[in-house]
Amino acid sequence: MNVILRDIQAVDLPVVREWRNSPNVSRYMFTEHVISAEEHLKWFERIKTDPSCKVWIIQCDKVGVGLANIYNLDRRNSRCYWGSYVADDKLRGKGIGSFVEYLVLRHVFDELRLHKLCCEVLSFNTGAIDIHRSFGFKEEGRLRQHLKKGGLHHDVVLLGILRKEWEIQHPIQTERMRARGML
Repeated sequence: MNVILRDIQAVDLPVVREWRNSPNVSRYMFTEHVISAEEHLKWFERIKTDPSCKVWIIQCDKVGVGLANIYNLDRRNSRCYWGSYVADDKLRGKGIGSFVEYLVLRHVFDELRLHKLCCEVLSFNTGAIDIHRSFGFKEEGRLRQHLKKGGLHHDVVLLGILRKEWEIQHPIQTERMRARGML
């Protein structure tokens, strides 16, 4: 399986909007509304020129299967946030998400040379929380009943990893990716 991250392009917008509005993706997002074509285009126009974010299409064997991004890039404090999703439930559990996490960690710490990578995850998304922890992310906090979805209030789990923690994890995760045939 060949997984890469490539920059999002205008041609990707219809499928990305379809992914983002699909129930198997939107259930883990912080918003609930259906994203209109106009709203989606405004988002794309903003991210194209926003130096505080970077958005990629996750490609598996040359087919787009999801999205990854970094955002709130803060050079002064040397940190950013990130998120990703694999759109097709049938592709989950095959190591794609883990390899994307590996690629993003390398980008943030090896290319951007940042000090910290953060993420925010709905507390019921235990699969994502477990993957982050397996890469060395630490729970840094919990925003109790912070987000309302489906008529219920949910906690948001705050996770982060520091450069020095990634330096310990990097060889371990590289070997893990090799053993899974991803490298």
